[in-house]
Amino acid sequence: MPDVFMCEVVSCERLTGKLYAIDAVCGGLAEEEIRAGQFFNIKCGNENLLRRPISVCMASGGELKFIFEVKGAGTKWLSERTPGQKLDIHGPLGNGYCLPDGDIIVVGGGAGSPPMLFAARSAKAAVTAVLGFSGADAVILKNEFESVCGKVYITTDDGSFGIHGTVAVPLKKLLESGGHEAVIACGSPAMLTAVASLCAQFGVPCQVSLEERMACGVGACVVCACATISEGVRSISRVCKDGPVFDASAVAWLGDVEK
Repeated sequence: MPDVFMCEVVSCERLTGKLYAIDAVCGGLAEEEIRAGQFFNIKCGNENLLRRPISVCMASGGELKFIFEVKGAGTKWLSERTPGQKLDIHGPLGNGYCLPDGDIIVVGGGAGSPPMLFAARSAKAAVTAVLGFSGADAVILKNEFESVCGKVYITTDDGSFGIHGTVAVPLKKLLESGGHEAVIACGSPAMLTAVASLCAQFGVPCQVSLEERMACGVGACVVCACATISEGVRSISRVCKDGPVFDASAVAWLGDVEK
């Protein structure tokens, strides 16, 4: 059940560009109650009214790791925390990934890669990771993914590291080879659209984590509304409450033909 926790910051460091990692110890937080894909709403100082939703990168022994991108005043405040300071967090919130018993592929794009590490650690069978970044200087968590995944494919837009191109390049080859029970993904809308399209082409179930601006984080304000499809009928869902993880076939992707 979601609750409010006062956590103590253990470390806060800049990883690359505007991406930061913060580790915090949260007494009373039951690790087994957190699912990959869920998030916590973090209070970011007294000057920022709204909490900031941050997905879980790791949960272990009462310690949480969050990796986030500095986008405004709230996340800038969060990036400036020092060891010993307190964090007021609310969660875990939202619906996480439903991990099958078989082999899976996790696909992460940039800042969408951290929750995929938690998913890989939580998987019940073999995991292959496909991670996409803009360039070599933007690559994060390479060693961490390699420690829990059988294979890790990294792509860069500029070709400065790994495979030149997008995540669609290695993902298509993996889907062609077969043997994977599901694909789970987190990243930009363009990346998720491409991943969902490939999975539909090869008949592999796909779950995606959507990112929308959130206010309350519990479904009351409906700021994070998104269009979904159920039995051919379009409706409005709340990313924070009904998601953030959805079956890709239920998301009304931009450019879809009316059904």
